[in-house]
Amino acid sequence: MPWRPPDLCGNGDTEAPASISSYTIFHLVGDVVGLIDSLGVDQVFLVAHDWGALIGWYLCLFRPELIKAYVCLSSPFLRRNPNKRIVDHLHDFYGEDYYVCRFQGEYGTGFNPDTPDTLPYWLTKDDLTYFVTKFEKTGFTGGLNYYRNIDLLWELTAPWNGAKTLVPVKFITGELDMVYTSLGMKEYIHGGGFKEDVPNLEEVIVQKGVAHFNNQEAEEEISNHIYEFIKKF
Repeated sequence: MPWRPPDLCGNGDTEAPASISSYTIFHLVGDVVGLIDSLGVDQVFLVAHDWGALIGWYLCLFRPELIKAYVCLSSPFLRRNPNKRIVDHLHDFYGEDYYVCRFQGEYGTGFNPDTPDTLPYWLTKDDLTYFVTKFEKTGFTGGLNYYRNIDLLWELTAPWNGAKTLVPVKFITGELDMVYTSLGMKEYIHGGGFKEDVPNLEEVIVQKGVAHFNNQEAEEEISNHIYEFIKKF
């Protein structure tokens, strides 16, 4: 069966409901479960990046019987701190100007849409045209609502506090990825915490000279890593 790269809710050609409550972790995981059911298969190989990776972790946690193996890019398992909300943790570390903290509020004069920016070399004109076409249709509300649900995610996942992810996993990150270089993630990934939370973590790959969008910055290398892992199964 070929790969199915779905648009997540609020992105691409999906519906983009405006309500924040439409983007809880249960809604997002449920969408993927529905896709798997529609394929008529018992299990799938899962590959995901960033927000998709976060959804992937909870899919593995909630419905492990559906996932044969998981290749996770950039975003490791998010160990839940029962004593502190996620946004509060990010605020304390980065300050109130951090983008996740700013996304909790309404769009206002604090954003300057005219600020010039230089696109990375790996974003082609065709890529940009595609993204513009999709966002012209849906706007940015869907994407922002993922971030506006972060603290609700923390609340809703309380029953799984301390739970372990038992699916076989290969984790790939870039040495320049801020997810990897901040918030104690290096220590968590390499110091035993990650393996404790994900006992079947089989490989951790740190790509040289690569940052957050490793699936675009080093796409051939990523494809090879995915193939080498899933062919073991």
